[in-house]
Parts: sequence; C-alpha cells; structure tokens
Amino acid sequence: MARFPRSPAPRLLYTLFSSSRTTPTKSSPQSPSAALLQGNFHLQSRQFSAGGNLARAKDDKEPWWKESMERLRNIGISAHIDSGKTTLTERILFYTGRIHEIHEVRGRDGVGAKMDSMDLEREKGITIQSAATSCAWKDYQINIIDTPGHVDFTVEVERALRVLDGAILVLCSVGGVQSQSITVDRQMRRYEVPRLAFINKLDRMGADPWKVLDQARSKLRHHCAAVQVPMGLEDQFQGLVDLVQLTAYYFHGSNGEKIVTGEVPADMETFVAEKRRELIELVSEVDDKLGDMFLSDEPISSGDLEEAIRRATVARKFIPVFMGSAFKNKGVQPLLDGVLSYLPCPTEVSNYALDQKNNEEKVILSGNPDGPLVALAFKLEEGRFGQLTYLRIYEGVIRKGDFIINVNTGKKIKVPRLVRMHSNEMEDIQEAHAGQIVAVFGVDCASVMSLAVQPVSKDSGGQFSKALNRFQKEDPTFRVGLDAESGQTIISGMGELHLDIYVERIRREYKVDATVGKPRVNFREAVTKRAEFDYLHKKQSGGQGQYGRVIGYIEPLPLGSPAKFEFENLLVGQAIPSNFIPAIEKGFKEAANSGSLIGHPVEYLRVVLTDGASHAVDSSELAFKMAAIYAFRQCYAAAKPVILEPVMLVELKVPTEFQGSVAGDINKRKGMIVGNDQEGDDSVITAHVPLNNMFGYSTALRSMTQGKGEFTMEYKEHAPVSQDVQLQLVKTHNAGRGAE
Repeated sequence: MARFPRSPAPRLLYTLFSSSRTTPTKSSPQSPSAALLQGNFHLQSRQFSAGGNLARAKDDKEPWWKESMERLRNIGISAHIDSGKTTLTERILFYTGRIHEIHEVRGRDGVGAKMDSMDLEREKGITIQSAATSCAWKDYQINIIDTPGHVDFTVEVERALRVLDGAILVLCSVGGVQSQSITVDRQMRRYEVPRLAFINKLDRMGADPWKVLDQARSKLRHHCAAVQVPMGLEDQFQGLVDLVQLTAYYFHGSNGEKIVTGEVPADMETFVAEKRRELIELVSEVDDKLGDMFLSDEPISSGDLEEAIRRATVARKFIPVFMGSAFKNKGVQPLLDGVLSYLPCPTEVSNYALDQKNNEEKVILSGNPDGPLVALAFKLEEGRFGQLTYLRIYEGVIRKGDFIINVNTGKKIKVPRLVRMHSNEMEDIQEAHAGQIVAVFGVDCASVMSLAVQPVSKDSGGQFSKALNRFQKEDPTFRVGLDAESGQTIISGMGELHLDIYVERIRREYKVDATVGKPRVNFREAVTKRAEFDYLHKKQSGGQGQYGRVIGYIEPLPLGSPAKFEFENLLVGQAIPSNFIPAIEKGFKEAANSGSLIGHPVEYLRVVLTDGASHAVDSSELAFKMAAIYAFRQCYAAAKPVILEPVMLVELKVPTEFQGSVAGDINKRKGMIVGNDQEGDDSVITAHVPLNNMFGYSTALRSMTQGKGEFTMEYKEHAPVSQDVQLQLVKTHNAGRGAE
C-alpha cells in the first residue's frame, strides 16, 4: 500500500468509504500521521484551475450537485497572534446570522468569543485549537476554520490548510507582516491554497495599510494589490471605497450591520483612480485576457476586472487585499463578498490520489458526489460524547448509519452520528456530500520540545494517564513516552506554551496537579584504555562456599562500533569449566549497566577472559558471576573512563540578517557548525550540538529571530564530554548519592 508522502509537519489523514464499494487491501503499518484513502488511493496533491473540473462533467444537462458545489466555500482564517482572526470570525458569524450577539476575545462580560470555546482560550485571549463552523451568506454556504496564531500551535494551522480550498490571511495595519504571518503564508504556499489578504485594525493609532501592502510584496513576495481603499484612518476611519465597483461603503448601526452605499467622495477621486489603475496593471501581468484588454486600451468594466481577479486568485498568481476593522464592525461584509467572488469552490480544486493497485498512478478526484465516498480525517477531538473525527469529503456522500471502512486497519465501522460543527456545538445532520466539512463519532483512529512530567499525588495516576492518552490522540505533535532509563514520563510538543497549556488542561479538566521539569539526558560511559583484572571471589560461611577467579583485561571498542559490548573467551585448557563461561559474561554485562562515574551504562566495551581458577566443590555460576562484577569494578578506574553525551544533528533555517547571532549562540552551546548554505533570503545552518545544551532552544531561537527561525533536530551520536563538564557531572552525581 502506498505511503503518504513525507510532510513538513505531522498531520492526521484518514480516508473512509462506503462498504458497498470494493474493499481495499489492508495497508502497511504507518506513522502516526497515517493516510487512509478510499478505493486504494492516497491523496497526493492539489491543483487549481478556474472551472477546471466543471469542464470535465459531460453535460448537456447539468448534474444535480453542480449548483450546490458552486455555492460552497471552504476557507480558513490564519494570521500572526493578536491580528484579529477570532474577532473577524465572530463578526462573520454575526453578520451571517449564525450568532445573535457579539462577544470579544477578552470580553469583560465573561462570555468570550464563540470560536474560543475553551476556558483557557478565553482566559489567555489566544486561540489554542482550530475550531470549525458553518454559515450562510447570500445563498452560499461557507465552512470556516479559525486557526491559532501562536507558533506553538502551528500544527493546527497545517492540519486545517490541508483540507481547505481557500484562506484569508489577516494582517495588522499597525504591526504589519510579523513573524507568524510569514510562517502561515509559507504554509499556505506549501499547500497551494489561494488566498485573500485582509488588513485589519484600521481604527488603531498608527494604522498604515499601504506600509503593510509594501511589506506583503517585499517580505511575503506577494503579487498583490488593494481592491479597496479606506476613507480616513485611525479615529477618522469612516468606510471603504471598492476599487472594482467604484462604490463607497459606510457601515451604520450599533454593530455595523447597515451598509450604506454612495458615490466615491470628490476629494478621493484622483487617489481612487490611481489605485484602480495599479490594480488593473498588476492583474494584467498575470491574466492574459485582462492583459490584452489593457494593452489594447479597451474599456475595462467592473465585471471584466472581477472575473480577471477571480481567475488570477484561483490560479494563485494574485492576492486581492481587503481592508477594514473587525473590532469596529467595518469592512467585514465586503470581505465576505470577496470570499464568494474570488476564492474557489470545491469543483475548482483538483485533488490527486495515487492508485495503489496500479503502480501508484495519479488519479484525479473529481469532487463528484455521485462517486464513491472518499473522505479525509484531518483532526481528532476527545469530547464528552467520545472521540470526534473531523472529515473533509472529497468525493461521494456520507450518511448517518452508513458502514465505512478504515483503510489502514481494514475495520468496518458504522457511522452512528453525523454532525456539522459550530465551534463546540454540534448540529445533527443526516448526510453530507463532497466538498463539505463534517464530523463523525465512533471512528477510532490515532494520530519538539520535551518536558518530564509527573502527578503530585500517586493516587491520581489513572486520571493522569487518561489525560495524556486523550491529548496524544487529539494532537499528533503532542507525544508521550516513558524513559526506560530514568523512569520519567516525557511529554514532547511544539514549544513551552504548547506544553504549559496541556499541563494546565490536566489540572483543570482532570483535577490532577502535575509537576514538570527538564528531562534527564541519557548519558553513557566508556573506557579509553586497556586495563587488566585479576579477581578472586572466595566466600566460606559453613556448608558450600563460593569460589571463582577471573583473569583478563577490558579495552575500548572504537566509538560508533555496531556492537557496544563484546565478550571474548581466550582461555586455554580447563582452568574454568566451560559451563561457567556464560555466567562470567552475564556478570560483566550486568556490571557494565552502571558505570562508577555517574551510574550510566558503559558502552563500546570489550572484555577478554584469559585465565582463571575454579574449585571442585565451591565453584558455581553465582560465584563466577559475582567474580566478574567485582573484577569489572576493580579495573574500571584504571581504564580511564569518560562520559559520553548525546550529540544532535541540528538544521536551522533563519533569515540571513540573524545568521550571526544564531551562529554565535550555537558556539555558546558548545556546538560545531558543519554547514552553511543560502536558500533565497534564508541561511540554512547545519550544526552538531550536545543535547544537554539544547533544552529551551525553541524559545531562544524565536527570541533571536523575531519568531522567524525554524529548526529540526535528530540524534547523531554519543561523544565524549569535555573534562570540565565531566568533573561537574561526577560532582553532581556524588552529591545526589550522598543526599540519598
């Protein structure tokens, strides 16, 4: 069975299909970011073309689903933290009639924004989990996913973008293009998502949308232009002029719900004409039809310009820029109109699958609800009613009561309940077809910074385990493991805030207090020179005694050897009966499990047995095992042992302007830079850094690079520590033993 291509970040991908279809072959085991696709397909990539799939429908008569699909939009709202995404979503829900009151993200009324349903989200004023909702605007259905802005929750953005047809990138008119704006834009580019930009907060002191537009062109390399211009800024912000329709919009009423249209103000006519010409020029560069009209000096109507912007946006060659103030209820309705006018419907997006029965040949998923069911599970959530699985349907229809098959496990599952999500509320539905985003119950599926965590009370272990299991299922970047050597429970995630949020959720939702700390590093010990041993273990205390003598030497194996422990018997004759040799080997192995420097295992060790002595009555397996253990301890110090620490291969991608400070910090952490390449505006640095010096690095890197740096880290090898570090580690170990 084909595997899903490696992705830049872990994500949960499932495909389910109706039992009435052909049962696929069972898949090979997959990573937590498993892909399951119906009909033996694996979702591979997506391609956009204006009206592309509609042209394929052989239609003298239009299929029943065509109009319904054209009136559907699946969009996400992404931005840097505190740019106003959740506030914007709250206004969209209000204007579309989905909610009847507006509440703020940090509302004094204690209610909070609809899409921030968790207590922690309302308390901290940030979005932690992506939330899905659905609303209607001008006879169109819009499925919206509001995603987190904080970099620690960036995987929530990745998972949402994977299943969306379009997106809104929100930019702050004061902060401009910020670090996480660059990250989410990079993600949108990675998933080939057409997008609109919305410059928010025009009412704020220092608002400058034209500065932000220039930053989008220079920092994000957007081919973009404004489709609106504001009438006034800061406390003078009154409304917007639409450059396509050449209409002025004013927003009246207590919540800006009454839109009054008018003529372009006389004092703005020249400026509006200049910005409209700039818009036409930029769209002409990427749209041949409008380009021909522009070069021929033909009159360009509002309809011509709107169609050209749509073609260029869907093809991802142009990004229209909208403006407004979500908090002051200005500009949200025209943005909704822009979603309908410029972002693609599901039939304008081609998703490719790989046919596993036909050499992974690419197959286009047409988005036809008449076809077999193909759905992708992109998010899991453990709720009060059980596990909720969010699905994007790519083909076919899913109905309540249907039998579907989880392709990875081959299990047949009945869909007991099908719901449409509205943040944390559920609306039961009977069926859903291609292009829609829904959630189902009863589908059991599973889906980096580390901290050691343990419950304060031993009695709360059950609830503690239950919490960790739930969070691990919901979030593929949250990992839980038990370190066999230290006995610590280790949690790993995207950053300190990410892990802090989970520890806080354990306390609130499961009533378990937990303590966290830095995980212990798995050091090793190794010998550096040959040392002889000659040890006699002799014990007589009435009855049968113990007698065993071992003679030989220990020596180092080369670092990096495939074998970390070797035992060689060079005995000549029968000084020690052969049936005792395995006990001697076992004794040396056991002794090597704990070196005398800091009590960690000894590796790259070769033990050679050359001679010994035995007793006809008193020799036994236990006697020779004990002789080996004591012989090892006797000669260990003479073999000049050293401590080995894990060294990580670290790859960093940072803007070139921060290269110097990042390289300096790597040197401070006793790292060795082994490579430095240029990739566009970024420097790619490769280094070998001791793991013990890498804790808290994600936070440090963000501080050094204004949140624009990324790094990956993987184990490379164990290498000797410096003499001063060794002395410090031994001193700490001895102090700990003394305290015990």
